[in-house]
Amino acid sequence: MREEEMEKLRGVVRDCVSKHLYSSAIFFADKVAAFTADPADIYMQAQALFLGRHYRRAFHLLNASKIVLTDLRFRYLAAKCLEELKEWDQCLSMLGEAKVDDDGNVYDMKDSNVMYLDKDCEDREINISSAICFLRGKAYEALENRAQARMWYKAAIKADPLCYEALECLIENHMLTCEEEANLISSLQFGSEDGWLSSFYSCLIKKYDKENIVVAKFRDLENESCKSDQSDSSFLRTLKSNTDLLACKAEYYHQCGEYQKCFELTNDLLEKDLFHLKTTLVHLAAAVELGHSNELYLMSCNLVKDYPQMALSWFAVGCYYYCIKKYDQSRRYFSKATSLDGTFPPAWIGYGNAYAAQEEGDQAMSAYRTAARLFPGCHLATLYIGMECMRTHSYKLAEQFFTQAKSICPSDPLVYNELGVVAYHMEEYKKAVWWFEKTLALVPTTLSEIWESTVVNLAHAYRKLKMYREAISYYEKALALSTRSVSTYAGLAYTYHLQDDFTTAIAYYHKALWLKPDDQFCTEMLSWALIDESRRGVDPSLEFR
Repeated sequence: MREEEMEKLRGVVRDCVSKHLYSSAIFFADKVAAFTADPADIYMQAQALFLGRHYRRAFHLLNASKIVLTDLRFRYLAAKCLEELKEWDQCLSMLGEAKVDDDGNVYDMKDSNVMYLDKDCEDREINISSAICFLRGKAYEALENRAQARMWYKAAIKADPLCYEALECLIENHMLTCEEEANLISSLQFGSEDGWLSSFYSCLIKKYDKENIVVAKFRDLENESCKSDQSDSSFLRTLKSNTDLLACKAEYYHQCGEYQKCFELTNDLLEKDLFHLKTTLVHLAAAVELGHSNELYLMSCNLVKDYPQMALSWFAVGCYYYCIKKYDQSRRYFSKATSLDGTFPPAWIGYGNAYAAQEEGDQAMSAYRTAARLFPGCHLATLYIGMECMRTHSYKLAEQFFTQAKSICPSDPLVYNELGVVAYHMEEYKKAVWWFEKTLALVPTTLSEIWESTVVNLAHAYRKLKMYREAISYYEKALALSTRSVSTYAGLAYTYHLQDDFTTAIAYYHKALWLKPDDQFCTEMLSWALIDESRRGVDPSLEFR
């Protein structure tokens, strides 16, 4: 056959692949390879076999070709076949020997003499070395060597910042601490045209910075534009309505405790893209916090119908039962989610929380420890272990876990709040004040009702230090955040009582009892305040005559 006819046949193969007619692609690619024996055509045949899910045959074809030893494309595709066959050790062997350090720098490569025959086109390509590093990371993760997996994922994203999948694995599987994530992004060598990508990546990582810093990041990305028609400025396109970017913003709202804002945004996003799974996860988390059980029920039914083999679907069912306080059923479904995907962090946290809700501490601790081991960059598991220790009055142990959580994520205000609570219970009131003030300083947005308990705790600590003026000031700040807190009114009343301002104390005791008429402390202290008030006007010398 003439070369022109061969090229037409190659075009037929490419067209079959683009139309997902893989059997046709395999048929014609086989004939082209038989006519020419050209390595490029053999590779095209192997690609067609791979896409048609004939992994064993594709691997045999590639392995039989001696060029697999010299061309990285052949080697990479052969390793991909072994990945699909779950033969992880052979996959690593096919990729060749190499070592990587903690920073993701590759060295000591045994096969540095291999070449990569680039395809003849002008498209921008992801570096083949990056793809190989990423595949090594997946193989090590499948072999449960998460330390090596983390290093190879870092190597992949460093070799080419366009290898988004490597960054996604590092972030979604919580393999890095907050500081490590920030350092990794800052170390990437972006091209001059990839400024927007650098900003986007910085929005993907954990977002515990101050509100103005995070908002500035989102604003810069939203202002990134592209003209689709150079002659008309009205055709300006931006990322402002991009689903991935808005999902990041919803995640930020959730981390800030602005659950209603988060829920409304994810609700709008899911109306646009019902199957955007990252948005779905954040939507479920916000719905649990807000107690929207009907929404959770509908979401879980749809997910189980559309994605029955996905951990997220059964996690959603577990969230529904957790929300309606049926913890036994929620545990069952959280457990099913972990069995489908053992590397799905929310399922392990939910599993532990369901046990903790029924005060089954040992089982809860077991789930949290598993999460802490699997996801070293997730501080929540360590934080919850500390909370369980605190529930059993093991304050010193709890403090150790909270300190560990702080080292993983030093900018989460919730960690500092728990350190303050531990210090308060250990009667280290000055230390408690310092931790609570640090908590309020780290809150990324203006104070909302979610932080009312921290303000009250700070007021309690000041009261214990007999700094009554400061205590009263923070109690009043707490009342500005929530007017229906019994503990705030009780604390304010008791502080005035300690200052012998019985009239004001009585007024606040009454307000507390109006909210909770059977409160034993307020009932008893009100009686004492009334006695003290009545004694004030009596001459002590006549009191017992």
